[in-house]
Amino acid sequence: MKRLAIAAIGVVSLIASSTLLAQANVRVRGTIGEVGADALKVRSRDGRDIELRLAPDLQVSVPKKAGAADFKPGSYIGVTSVRDAGGRLVAKRVHALGPQVPQMHGAWDSIPGSTMTNANLVASARVAGGSEITLKYKDGEQKILVTPETEYYTFGPGSRDDLKPGETIFAGARVDGEGRFMAQRVVVSKDGVKPPQ
Repeated sequence: MKRLAIAAIGVVSLIASSTLLAQANVRVRGTIGEVGADALKVRSRDGRDIELRLAPDLQVSVPKKAGAADFKPGSYIGVTSVRDAGGRLVAKRVHALGPQVPQMHGAWDSIPGSTMTNANLVASARVAGGSEITLKYKDGEQKILVTPETEYYTFGPGSRDDLKPGETIFAGARVDGEGRFMAQRVVVSKDGVKPPQ
């Protein structure tokens, strides 16, 4: 009976682990090597070869360089920032966000030691060194310095035709129970402008 109970616990744990794996989400950044009818072969930043399956209703977007004037109070934005020597958050990149992207503030991996803040821009004020923007999200608020070196991006609609060997991509992929990567949305470089995420 005891062995049966242990076996049952093992099966439940295995199912739970498989369910968690099936729900895993990962960020894929890399360069397209090959383009298939329903998948991309991508060389990731860390040198892995990934087959990224494309959803039938895949959404493709392309990044465009923008400026501070494109982001006004009320804009929903993502800000990649790093802390300066004094501990202040300094924006490296600011990009537009779609409403489907969840609000957040936390560690990010596009730049070493960076954080990402997905939030509503509520105010901007001139300060020494640039402007201080105030961002509000569901769990709090952040004040971040934007400087003349901060890069700004918006996005335009793309298509599968933009997915070409040599272009770089960013995708939030879902990993199924067998370790396969599936993307619903892909941001792909165009005209030399790479995804800022």
